[in-house]
Amino acid sequence: QVQLRESGGGLVRPGDSLRLSCAASEHVPSYALGWFRQAPGKEREFVATISWGGSTYYADSVKDRFAISRDDAKNAVYLQMNDLKPTDAALYYCVARPRGGAYFWTQTDVHFWGQGTQVTVSS
Repeated sequence: QVQLRESGGGLVRPGDSLRLSCAASEHVPSYALGWFRQAPGKEREFVATISWGGSTYYADSVKDRFAISRDDAKNAVYLQMNDLKPTDAALYYCVARPRGGAYFWTQTDVHFWGQGTQVTVSS
């Protein structure tokens, strides 16, 4: 059972940047890793994934603003978020799937979830 712990959330202004981090409890080089988010009153939605080989895939709403990366030596995955908008405010979840690929994930594709880190974007 892989445990995922997110960090790095906070309150920022529109246009600011923020970097989320997620640490896995064990070595996960063969796992695909990713991020989902859920805003109040909305469905949980896919944000980005990165495969074990480093391929990436993004939701259209964050493409060109967000960047996902991984450091397998640290069992970590990151989400660099630039030009944040109020619509990006949500609880961000780190996710993992063994031997997964980088594509649009649904919630059923996810094997492990973190507890979430809150991102608030407000002026």
